[in-house]
Amino acid sequence: MATMSSKERVLTALANTEPDRVPVNYFANPEIDRRLKEHFGLNPGDHEGLCRALGVDFRGVGAPYRGRKLHADLPEHGVRVDDWGIHRRWIEHGAGGYWDFCDFPLREATVEQVAAWAMPNPDDFDYSGVAEACRANRDYAVVVGGAGHGDVINATGMVRSMEQVLVDLATDDPAGLLLIRRRAEVLVEITRRTIEAAKGGFDVFWMGEDLGTQHSPLISLDLYRRHLRPIHQMYIDLAKHYHLPVVIHTCGSSSWVYEDFIRMGVTGVDTLQPEAANMSPRYLKDHFGGRLAFHGCISTAGPVSFGKVADVVADCRQTLDIMMPGGGYCFAPTHQLQDNSPTENVVAMYDCARRYGSYR
Repeated sequence: MATMSSKERVLTALANTEPDRVPVNYFANPEIDRRLKEHFGLNPGDHEGLCRALGVDFRGVGAPYRGRKLHADLPEHGVRVDDWGIHRRWIEHGAGGYWDFCDFPLREATVEQVAAWAMPNPDDFDYSGVAEACRANRDYAVVVGGAGHGDVINATGMVRSMEQVLVDLATDDPAGLLLIRRRAEVLVEITRRTIEAAKGGFDVFWMGEDLGTQHSPLISLDLYRRHLRPIHQMYIDLAKHYHLPVVIHTCGSSSWVYEDFIRMGVTGVDTLQPEAANMSPRYLKDHFGGRLAFHGCISTAGPVSFGKVADVVADCRQTLDIMMPGGGYCFAPTHQLQDNSPTENVVAMYDCARRYGSYR
C-alpha cells in the first residue's frame, strides 16, 4: 500500500475503509502541552512542531473575531468574559489548572433579556486569511468547526447553568429555547461564510454535543428529537451542502443516539469514552462499525493518566486491535489530555499509534 498524505489518510478512514495507517489526532490541557513541547525540544508556542512530532493528521482553520469586546471582564473577581458572555475563572489543582465556568449571567433571564443579549456578529469575523491557511495545510485534513459547534446543552449551560438548560428543554422554556436558537443561527452563518471563504479548502466539519453521564443518557431520546436534533440538523445540512463529512463530539454514554446520527447524515463520532456505558471499543465496533467512523477511544481517565508506560501500550494496542479492522478509526484521546498525565505515558501513547497502527 502506498504511503498516503494526511488528508488522504483521514478521508479514507472516515469513509470506513483502510488507509495506510490509522490517522492520529491530539488535544491537551496547557500544562501537559507545555511538557510535551519541552520533551521534544520545541518552543512554547510551536504547536505545529508538536503536531509533527506526534504525527498528527488533522489541522484546524477558522476566521478570527475582529469586532469590539461585547462583554466586560471582571478583573476584581479574576473573571474573564468572552464575546458570548461566558464567565470563566482560573482554577488551580495539583498538576496545573484550567478555566472553569462561573456566575452564569443568564440563569434567570427572561425572553426579553435573552433577545437583547449581545452575541458576535458574523460581519465582525475576518475571513480573508481562511483560503491561504487551508492552502498552507493542504496535505493535512483541514477541519472547520469544533466540539463547541452545534453544542446545545454544554454551551448554553455555560451562561444559563446546566441545571437550568435541562429544565428549559424539559419544560419548553421560551427564554432557554430562544438562547439556543439565537446562538445556533449565528454560528451556522459564521461557519457558512468560513466555508465559502475557504474555496474548497476544508475536508471535515466538526461539531459537538455532550449527551451522557458515565452511566446513562443525559436526556431522553424524545427530548433529543424535539429540541436538539433540529439544531444539529442545521449544521449537518450545511456541511452536506458543501460535501463535507461530519464528525460529532459526544461525551459520556452517547451511543443511544447514534442510530439517529446515522439517519441525520453524521459520518463519524468523536470522544468515545471507553469507561462509559455502551461505549467500549468492542461495543461500538460491533453495533456501528461500517456505518459510523470512530475518533478517540484512548481514555484520558485511564492508563494514560494513572498507569505505567506498559499499561498505556497494552491499552492502546487493544484499542487498535479492535478498531482497526476494516478501517473507520482515527486514534485520539477521548478529551484534552489532562495535566496529571505523565509525559512518558503520552509519548508512549503516540509511539504506539506509529508502531502498531499500520495496515501494511
